[in-house]
Amino acid sequence: MTITAIRSDARALVPALADRAEEAEQLRRLPDETIADYERSGLGRLLMPARYGGEQAEFGAILELIRELAHGCTASAWTLGFYTLHNWMLSLFGEQAQEEVFGAGRPVRAPAPLAPTGRGIPADGGLRLTGRWSWATGIMHAEWVLVGALVGPDDRIVPALVLLGADEVRVEDTWQTEGMRATGSADVTVDDVFVPAHRIVAIPDIYAGTAPGATLHDAALYRWPMVPALALSAAMPALGTAERVAELYAGRLHDRVLADGSGKQRDKSAAQARLAEAEVRLAACRALVGATAREVQGLLDDGERPRRLHRARARLAAAHTVAESRRVIALLLEASGGSAHFLSSPLQRAKRDVDTLAGHVIFDYDTSRELAGALAIGLLISPTAMV
Repeated sequence: MTITAIRSDARALVPALADRAEEAEQLRRLPDETIADYERSGLGRLLMPARYGGEQAEFGAILELIRELAHGCTASAWTLGFYTLHNWMLSLFGEQAQEEVFGAGRPVRAPAPLAPTGRGIPADGGLRLTGRWSWATGIMHAEWVLVGALVGPDDRIVPALVLLGADEVRVEDTWQTEGMRATGSADVTVDDVFVPAHRIVAIPDIYAGTAPGATLHDAALYRWPMVPALALSAAMPALGTAERVAELYAGRLHDRVLADGSGKQRDKSAAQARLAEAEVRLAACRALVGATAREVQGLLDDGERPRRLHRARARLAAAHTVAESRRVIALLLEASGGSAHFLSSPLQRAKRDVDTLAGHVIFDYDTSRELAGALAIGLLISPTAMV
């Protein structure tokens, strides 16, 4: 399957995602039909290694597609985007783990609650893992699960990613939220499960782009540092949703008659100005994301390793994009009238979803600005800072 075909198939999903958005929200997970459509689209192969039948595309390819999927449904784009990104994360493990996961020659669905809220105690040939993790997006359709944990003896603890089979975790149905309900991001727990050593990879190596997969696969894609990859990908549903809100707002202007008797909204200069402001702000976000991704890719193509400053700037670009997308949605909903808040309107769902999405720790705007600013003037930051 070519990258062009994958792009075409992924874009063709947008109307179906829009049609199923209300159902997905009520289910609190993606409908089975959406999972089937995703599997047929080949999107999961986009960042998967070529040696296992993947397309091994440049990283930037995922950003445009996730953004476009959000024109159909924010939560669906978030979930499908993470399924796709997590196949890339699995490609950072060592060869034995990848043979287990990709041996059948197809991508897998692997939620990844990354906060290191588990504890791995050394055991012969691996470790024994116990913990509880929140935000396991897509867990209801999981085949594998990636979790963050603190591993090693008490005097030499290292944060790591640990790979588990879906049958080794217990799902706790905690996902009762005002937005992003269709992501099904429930909690998972593990009680004293043995994990072999080949299913463990140190987070510092993943942050730096020096994980085992960086040498296993001859492509700059697998040397991308994790925080820029995670942050930029996760920002795309917000940007795509804000674009869709701008489209819907523009469409409403043509026919909406203001209840105060002052005529059609399309004739109001203030309404026109809001639309123009939204479009230029969204164009600026698209340009920022594109420039940021090209900067990281360019460094990798030149054989350089992105420094912490580059990685912090990428996180800030993502946080700024989400903050701007959220502001644009609010700007347009302010002028969309009370009908925009009926549950039948996609506008209200867009606002709830992006407001909820913005709570992800990677988008903490204060922290993102602080880290990028400190590194820009040569100050030291915490060695555990998420960059």
